[in-house]
Amino acid sequence: MSDLYNRIMSLCDNAGISGYRLCKDAGIQPSVLTDLKMGRQLGLSAKNADKIASYFGVSVGYLLGTEQKKEPTTKSDELDLQLEGIDFALFGEVKEMTDEQKQDVLDYIKFKKSQQKRE
Repeated sequence: MSDLYNRIMSLCDNAGISGYRLCKDAGIQPSVLTDLKMGRQLGLSAKNADKIASYFGVSVGYLLGTEQKKEPTTKSDELDLQLEGIDFALFGEVKEMTDEQKQDVLDYIKFKKSQQKRE
């Protein structure tokens, strides 16, 4: 098993999903993870690396192990990191929100993801 496979599965565990669910949601073939697990592949195509990184909201560099993930120092920093991609999508509006509002957004996202898992 490669470090890359272990990192991907750690991200899956943290998100509460299986590797198969990741593949289905991200639009990649499940054999990609199987090949990494079995050592038949040592890396990912740029396209698949980008899909997986985007799915988890991490950089490709973090996914591939070439950069460290930012660690939050306060609860507010943690909320900001979790909403980083959403802030970009909302043209910076998240910065104007209170920590309570940010937590509400995260809770709603988790709720919608749990609904999707049941479908």
